Amino acid sequence: MIEIIKADTRGSADHGWLKAKHTFSFAEYQNPERVSFGPLRVINEDRIAPGRGFGTHPHRDMEIVTYPISGAIEHKDSMGNGTVINAGEVQRMTAGTGVRHSEFNHSPDTELHLLQIWIFPEQDGLEPGYEQTAFSREDKLNRLRLVASRDGRDGSVTVHQHVDLFASVIEQGTELKHSIAPGHKVFVHIVQGEATVNGEHVNDGDGMQISDETHVSIAATTDVEILLFDMG
Repeated sequence: MIEIIKADTRGSADHGWLKAKHTFSFAEYQNPERVSFGPLRVINEDRIAPGRGFGTHPHRDMEIVTYPISGAIEHKDSMGNGTVINAGEVQRMTAGTGVRHSEFNHSPDTELHLLQIWIFPEQDGLEPGYEQTAFSREDKLNRLRLVASRDGRDGSVTVHQHVDLFASVIEQGTELKHSIAPGHKVFVHIVQGEATVNGEHVNDGDGMQISDETHVSIAATTDVEILLFDMG
């Protein structure tokens, strides 16, 4: 079964300095039919004005993955981390028993465009943690590159949940296939570009909830960047 979440049906917020799209219920956008999918709780697409951002605020009992599309994020947290996360990098923060952090657009003159992803952890009360890894375009080109996983294999960041998160940049005319194990759910998010996924046409910002299928086939109509969540 495949359910498409079209980009223009997502929740939205416009705070001037922040323009956000919400695939699942978040903040003022509450949709009882779109609360989560498996352990995947949040996919927010944020555009943040130069020099602006989120002041220090708390999180707990959530795995938070940040995926910059363009620009760079300045991050500081109560664990003592102070970093800049650039496009092409993936950041994982385990909020666990509690973390406070801030996130700002690192640039004084360029908009920041990012995805922030929340995943329910396999258990509450984990020790807070932080990880950041770079993945080049070439590393993701025409292949599904593992960027986050339960066991941190193949150089991926570690998330405390049975999720394999793949990123890919697929050139026009190329097709990739991914086998789905019995009982697994898959979510595909189109970061940018157009593709046909299992025969369905999708483009920028669209999401696909896939269950009770044996495989995913992604054929790039244009150059396309995607994220694929394989959830056990």
